[in-house]
Amino acid sequence: MPLCSLRPLEVRDFDVVGQVARAIWLAHYVTIITTAQIEYMLSGRFNAENLRRYLNSSERWMDVLECDRSLVGYCSYAVTSVSGEMKLEQLYLLPQLHGRGFGRQMLEHVERAAGRQGAQRLVLQVNKRNDKALAFYRRANFTVREEAVFDVGQGYVMDDYVMVKDLAGLGFHLR
Repeated sequence: MPLCSLRPLEVRDFDVVGQVARAIWLAHYVTIITTAQIEYMLSGRFNAENLRRYLNSSERWMDVLECDRSLVGYCSYAVTSVSGEMKLEQLYLLPQLHGRGFGRQMLEHVERAAGRQGAQRLVLQVNKRNDKALAFYRRANFTVREEAVFDVGQGYVMDDYVMVKDLAGLGFHLR
């Protein structure tokens, strides 16, 4: 089993995070959304200007997962406008590492961070057709709060479930 750890995103990671995201998204999403939409969304999320918003922020964070000094995954999360709520924006891991507990490690990391920020709920959006992710989040005690369609520009939409997990009583509220 490789030695893996999470650390905050740094400027030196920008290119590699984009490359890892492209590999993950092209391996996973081509059966769910078009390649054109994948490319459009990647270009918006993983440009330097957008990634820079995670550096030295007190409202949003991105952490990268390194295994044996190689970046293999990432997670991002942010405070929302709803009191007591944090949003898991992204949680991605290279497919060859699925099933080894690293996704769970990243999710628990985000849950602890949410608790330290005083959040009682963690919310996320997941594509309705993303069966693997839906199963992962259901196993982690997330439930569907609502269905929603989000316009992401250029005529593309995200047809998602908004899922929520109650963090109260999990012991994460460590200020």
